[in-house]
Amino acid sequence: MARTPTRASARTSTPAQPRTHHRRRELSQNFLTTTTAAPARLVRAARPHPNRLLLEVGAGKGALTEVLAPLVRELWAYEIDARLLPGLRTRFAGAAGVRVVGGDFLAARPPREPFAVVGNVPFSRTAAIVDWCLHAPALTDATLITQLEYARKRTGDYGRWSKLTVLHWPWLSWALHGRVGRREFRPVPRVDAGILRIERRARPLLPPGEAAAYRRLVEVGFRGVGGSVHASLCREGYAASRLDRGFRAAGLDRSVVVAHVPPEAWLALHRSLKGSAY
Repeated sequence: MARTPTRASARTSTPAQPRTHHRRRELSQNFLTTTTAAPARLVRAARPHPNRLLLEVGAGKGALTEVLAPLVRELWAYEIDARLLPGLRTRFAGAAGVRVVGGDFLAARPPREPFAVVGNVPFSRTAAIVDWCLHAPALTDATLITQLEYARKRTGDYGRWSKLTVLHWPWLSWALHGRVGRREFRPVPRVDAGILRIERRARPLLPPGEAAAYRRLVEVGFRGVGGSVHASLCREGYAASRLDRGFRAAGLDRSVVVAHVPPEAWLALHRSLKGSAY
């Protein structure tokens, strides 16, 4: 059992004094206001399972915690800002199933039982928090408010795909559940946010024995040697004739650059190339 991560999340906020404002910036804290529909939209996207453990990243003063607590069996609310902990613990002292955890979420050991993660995460620590989630074996899903650009990049919303998304696609789905305007936070950040949902697939798209070959294919393709995926794979020892058949099966042009290859095309290419030398 372990606990201790990241910044403050959803909470009621009023204009801060300069010292407090500086502290929030230091922790990359942008709290959701309670006068908008953003907290409810996040909860709808998260779809908390009533009998499953839920971890909240950055509880703040507990605005989101209060909405989530009645929906789940057990809620661990993490808060890194020690000054907010007394208020949180007082507010939820009588709430069955709510555990307020002080410290850094990223230092927490993932639970061994199935669990989900939800939270309004600090933009500066988004990549680290997502990485923590991706490497938690028992994680079922994570629903996070992130910088909009990050959420769009990870979900292919720009028409381009990142290596991180493609590498994990056979086991995890990535979806963007809308925009959260910058004015819905205090202090107001420079950019809008998005609701990113990462969900473990009930049935992986590849059998376990093919995981290493698939990941190696993606890693090689994303090296960008030669300017195209086809050229990169050729340079790594894949037979050109076999690659040509694989590209036709995946509906890909030989000149396609790596960012424009969607995850399903990578899967089709992998299936066609199974057993090919590299």
